[in-house]
Amino acid sequence: QVQLTESGGGSVQVGGSLRLSCEASGVTFRPYNMGWFRQVPGKEREFVAAVGASDDDISYADSVKGRFAISRDNDKLTLFLQMNNLEMDDTAVYYCALSKTMRWRASRYVATGYDDWGQGTQVTVSS
Repeated sequence: QVQLTESGGGSVQVGGSLRLSCEASGVTFRPYNMGWFRQVPGKEREFVAAVGASDDDISYADSVKGRFAISRDNDKLTLFLQMNNLEMDDTAVYYCALSKTMRWRASRYVATGYDDWGQGTQVTVSS
């Protein structure tokens, strides 16, 4: 059974940085595409970033492009999200997700394109 565990969230001021981690267990990490999403109360889960199994296919939401960086360590079964120059609009619960679908390239931007999810980690950005 796949288990994804996020960590690294917290409270930070505008302009600060955080690094989120997502450790995977119960799965062979290397063949799977991975993503980060975020959600605020009352809104749908929103795509943040995604990385393909081979690391050469990375995509970002326009709102985080140039500020966030997604990466993975397949040997340690860990996914990362480096978040720099944080803004108040980045405040949300952040989730990592794993996709097993063969059509991930077309579905990477939506939550339904992912099969397994972590429990989420809260990121709060204040002025």
